[in-house]
Amino acid sequence: MQHDSAGYWKATLSLLFKVLVIWFLVSFGAGILFADLLNGIHLGGYPLGFWFAQQGSIYVFIALIFWYAKKMGDLDREFDVHED
Repeated sequence: MQHDSAGYWKATLSLLFKVLVIWFLVSFGAGILFADLLNGIHLGGYPLGFWFAQQGSIYVFIALIFWYAKKMGDLDREFDVHED
């Protein structure tokens, strides 16, 4: 059976790029770059920039792991390279 390895690689890199952009925006962006801007908003009594820097980013990273695993599974099935 012939697989579209170039298409699979392109789709995998695209997904990886999306994950890295989200990771960067949450960790560096929300925790450092935009912290002053986000600190005007309060979540649970704490400024949002502080909350992201301390624990919000961890929640996003855990959700990102599950989202990435689901999307990679979908890509594997789409390109017929999944494991049974």
